[in-house]
Amino acid sequence: MSIPLEALDVPGRVRALARGAALVPVWVNELGGVTYRTDDGRFVKFGPRNAESSFAGEAERLRWAGAYTPVPQVLDAGGDATHEWLITMALRGSSAVDPRWITDAATAVRAVGEGLRALHEALPVAGCRFDWGVPARIANAAGRGIRVPDALREPPPVDQLVVCHGDACCPNTLIGDDGRWSGHVDLGALGVADRWADIAVASMSTAWNYGEGWEDALIEAYGIAPDRERLSYYRELWNAT
Repeated sequence: MSIPLEALDVPGRVRALARGAALVPVWVNELGGVTYRTDDGRFVKFGPRNAESSFAGEAERLRWAGAYTPVPQVLDAGGDATHEWLITMALRGSSAVDPRWITDAATAVRAVGEGLRALHEALPVAGCRFDWGVPARIANAAGRGIRVPDALREPPPVDQLVVCHGDACCPNTLIGDDGRWSGHVDLGALGVADRWADIAVASMSTAWNYGEGWEDALIEAYGIAPDRERLSYYRELWNAT
């Protein structure tokens, strides 16, 4: 995912969904999907259908998680033969990779780690019908034509089951003006799994966004000692799937 650096043509469907509001593209994913911010406090996600996840599935997860923790409120979700969309209300705060936080990595990394721990503690495993465990992820990858190496088919023993974010990379944590986490976005893969599945990806993503040397700081902010075996496994699984 990346911040769009050039002007983008806005599809007619997106303009219709905006209902006259001004649109600013704020995020582009690797599949060509674009997230737009409107000037009336909404976000419009629009992109091609893909086999890994769906906006309809994300809408279900947001509606469920919103009872327990700050996530975007779903206003509308839909699709046609080739594309789908999701419209949500904006949350307080800005992405942990907003230019303000890129220049204050210590604050951002702490907020992401603390926010991830809070998310895991807030969402009830017993009431969650979504699965992000290793077998489910391997099956999802197989459905997309990806063969996971045999060495990754046996994960380490589960440390602690939680409801994972599913894409806990730093950009998906929002940070308020006070420097504390204020919410989470992009929960299309949310589901029950070992907490290290999230911790591994969140800490790994610090190098992509802030440079080397911040991985253990995020884990410390989460409130746990690094588990190198689980970190290695879940990073390899992420890269493989």
